Amino acid sequence: MTGKFLLFITSAIFLQLACTSSKQISSLSLHTNQQVFWKELNSLCGQSFAGKVISAPANDTVFKNKTLIMHVRSCNDTVIRVPFMVGDDRSRTWIFSITENALQLKHDHRHKDGTPDAITMYGGTGGNSGSAVMQMFPADESTAKMLPLAAMNVWWIELVPGSHFSYNLRRIGTDRLFTIRFDLKQTVSNPEASWGW
Repeated sequence: MTGKFLLFITSAIFLQLACTSSKQISSLSLHTNQQVFWKELNSLCGQSFAGKVISAPANDTVFKNKTLIMHVRSCNDTVIRVPFMVGDDRSRTWIFSITENALQLKHDHRHKDGTPDAITMYGGTGGNSGSAVMQMFPADESTAKMLPLAAMNVWWIELVPGSHFSYNLRRIGTDRLFTIRFDLKQTVSNPEASWGW
């Protein structure tokens, strides 16, 4: 009886610590700029927007002449998931997260059966507070190990309320620049769920 009681108490304490830790993470204090950015992105939850390529390498064939839609599909206090549809390709989801005292961007790539792609969950973590309408995500260590050529990647998101959301990628030291701009002034129909959802 005593052993079962101790096991119950231990389990209860562990559960309380886990909940406390989760609560602390979700109430993390971000810089004001990050808070504003996060709030604005969260306010788009449930909506979808059409985009167009503004800048891309000359040899790009992945996004050219394709219907581009971002869907701010899932939001909570610490994670916002944004599937990015490229024509019929539903393999991509951008994952924005609050980690420690910074914002993080990861790219979740899936196959049609929902299994992770060999190259997935790469991205970066903000190194400073950014601005209320722009957050930068330099490639992190795990990305550099996974994709050595991407070690010099910098992603940034520009979110101007009532105007546009732009996803940008620059590979420092090269002329590689990629920008897609989504019109926030008009929503579009929500697409089918991304692969793996």
